[in-house]
Amino acid sequence: MTVEVHALLAFYASPGGAVAARLVRDRLAVLWPLLPGQSVLGIGHAAPYLGLWQREAARCIALTPSQGGTAQAAPWPPAAPGAPPPRSAALLAEEDTLPFADASFDRVLLVHGLEAAENARRLLREAWRVLRDDGRIIVVVPNRLGLWAQLERTPFGHGQPYSAGQIARLLARHLFMAERREAALFLPPLGLRFLAATAAPCERLGRALCPRLAGVAIVEARKDLLAAVPAGAPALRRRMVLPA
Repeated sequence: MTVEVHALLAFYASPGGAVAARLVRDRLAVLWPLLPGQSVLGIGHAAPYLGLWQREAARCIALTPSQGGTAQAAPWPPAAPGAPPPRSAALLAEEDTLPFADASFDRVLLVHGLEAAENARRLLREAWRVLRDDGRIIVVVPNRLGLWAQLERTPFGHGQPYSAGQIARLLARHLFMAERREAALFLPPLGLRFLAATAAPCERLGRALCPRLAGVAIVEARKDLLAAVPAGAPALRRRMVLPA
């Protein structure tokens, strides 16, 4: 990964990182409010966000890509104060050979992952492979038009930034169909500790006036089975169309 795990942990443990995580979680909760009984895989550094679904999901797993010299996985889940450490659901693995069987997960959350990937094409194909046929993915990336992507003092200032449109087109090339978009982090990445009290109104104002200038772009897509069928197989394509 472009940003080492300890730097990510330090950022999210800081007051500014806590504000940023809360603002991004708010948008993820809009896209996936509840995931009862589902299996969720977080790729990159998803630990600050998986808690959204931990209680009702069947399992939440955090996978840290090992490319770029990463030597440790981000811990997940966190230990409750005064309680014994929970059983770990975190692992370190190569981003282009995920250690899971085909169709293992209902949802994949990719955050602090795509922009740092050594091979984005292989990473997305692996995400497609481990998703079930009706599976969905959310990609969270630094927005190339936003201020956060320009400053290296946060993890969103590292790696390859994208616009929401670029992500949607990239997903389409890798057998996903983008369906919904969100934006977050309209606060400037400076002095977040002191802007925490005004974070919510700043977010509402930013989404209303200048959504293209958000710090991060968030795109939800579904696994597109029809795109994976060869164009010369119309009968097979007809059989794969599900009833409404």
